[in-house]
Amino acid sequence: MKVSIEPMKFCHVPSVAAIEKMVYSAPWSEHAFINEILDNGFASYYVLLIDGEVAGYTGIWVILDEAHITTLAVSPVWQGKGFGRSLLEHAIAEAAKKGAVRITLEVRVSNLKAQALYKKLGFTPCGIRPNYYHDEDALVMWLDNLPSFCERNGFSVVKTPAAERDWEG
Repeated sequence: MKVSIEPMKFCHVPSVAAIEKMVYSAPWSEHAFINEILDNGFASYYVLLIDGEVAGYTGIWVILDEAHITTLAVSPVWQGKGFGRSLLEHAIAEAAKKGAVRITLEVRVSNLKAQALYKKLGFTPCGIRPNYYHDEDALVMWLDNLPSFCERNGFSVVKTPAAERDWEG
């Protein structure tokens, strides 16, 4: 089994949107993902590929020295196998490379499994966003000092210039 995490390309969007529909009650559309990766200069999106097929994805925004994980999902077929953690660690490392020193995310208050993963990696609950998901509140979590996190976990923190997007394929 060949596993990789790569920048999201246009050809990945239909598979990403299909996973989105499987795992979220209010899924983003293909158009929303395309807008994020084409029109949002703060955004970077990545796909988890298993034997060339999209099995998960994540996205971040980096604005000045702060990052926001906008989305993270793994296909139900591949959940519980550590791929969510791999995507999360990749997003953190990429945010640090882009100059972020802290990162935040929102998670459903009922999603204890995801919260446990985030806490395991050092995220701290910092507040509640009422009705964030229209049907449920979100727990806001932060991870500070990304360079130290990356160093402790063996991730490179060498800042890289903004990558050119490859929309072929």
